[in-house]
Amino acid sequence: MKPILCLSLLLATLAIRAEEVPVIEAGRGVPNFLSKIASEKKAHVAFFGGSITQNKTGHTKRVPDWLRAKWPEVAFTFTNAGLGSTCSVTGAFRAERDVFSKGPVDLLIVEFAVNDDQDAHHDRKTAIRGLEGILRQYFDANPGGEVISVQFVNPGILAKHEAGEEAVSVAAHKAVARHYGIASVDIGLALAREIQAGKKTWEKDYGETHPNPAGYQFASDLITSVIAASPVAETIIPVPVPEPLDPGCYDGAVVVDPQTLSWLGGWRFGPVAKELIPKGAIRSDYTVFHALRSDEAGDYLYHTFAGSALTAFVLAGPDSGALEVSVDGSDWRRVELYHSFSKGLNYPRTVILADDLAGSYHTAAIRTAAEKPAGSEGNAATVLFFGVNE
Repeated sequence: MKPILCLSLLLATLAIRAEEVPVIEAGRGVPNFLSKIASEKKAHVAFFGGSITQNKTGHTKRVPDWLRAKWPEVAFTFTNAGLGSTCSVTGAFRAERDVFSKGPVDLLIVEFAVNDDQDAHHDRKTAIRGLEGILRQYFDANPGGEVISVQFVNPGILAKHEAGEEAVSVAAHKAVARHYGIASVDIGLALAREIQAGKKTWEKDYGETHPNPAGYQFASDLITSVIAASPVAETIIPVPVPEPLDPGCYDGAVVVDPQTLSWLGGWRFGPVAKELIPKGAIRSDYTVFHALRSDEAGDYLYHTFAGSALTAFVLAGPDSGALEVSVDGSDWRRVELYHSFSKGLNYPRTVILADDLAGSYHTAAIRTAAEKPAGSEGNAATVLFFGVNE
């Protein structure tokens, strides 16, 4: 067979296989949500994600507008729990504060695929553990609730789809959705097919990673189609929760106040402001918090905890350095705080200090590292909160 013919057949086969991948995997749909609407004429919908969700004119407005128009007699409550730059691991640790504390949630619409990809650069395991941790916490708090997992899109994710592949975070989040039988909506795959068919363009019709109005409408129409096509449950039945896809998922995520750790050295605790963090911009989302701050290498923290993982949610600015961690007397492990987005901004991110810990109780020693990361102006560490996966 001629090489050109072989290549043509291969490309045709890849195209067929790519077309077989559904944009929407409906799973169980949202039958309990629709039952709640029908029987009680009220429902609470929460949106959870990064800056794509945080945008008040995006799908967090368009989906509610559609719901209100379709069911004008229903009293809807909406929660926007989007927080810019945050990944699914951060989500697992802030879910209680930002979502579940708002009361029972009948429908959770969750998106973290883009930030797990471009911000956190998570591998498959970590992306699974983050989203699965969120879902298991959600169903524990809301046994009769429903979830739609949405994978938005950036240029890298789009390029993967156009090549007939899936980005790591997209594939991971879809795997979690399938495991729990929840609906999954792949915005990037839908857009790639529209672009390949000559019906849409990335810049004009979608509008980059943060969608323009047309892009948000495109995504919202896909999300609402899941609701419109879903069966209605006669009564609300608790959703069956399977064994974890990954037993190390962050379903036991608990926030730890930095003030509860033991300090040694020049650590300071105070409001997130220029007085505490002199270098780099500070987003207004974080000025409501206090943080634990060290400006020098060699400052120590100690913490005894029960759990399988220890994390820190930090603001990584131009002068951020690295932390070194020793758990139960193990060798010191270096964890970089400085991020590629830290140059002019105190960038919010979760770092995993220790994971897959065996046994129950552990003692961690944490110190600011002497060696600065490449590109950093200092050795600083700014911690908003620590986290333990119990």
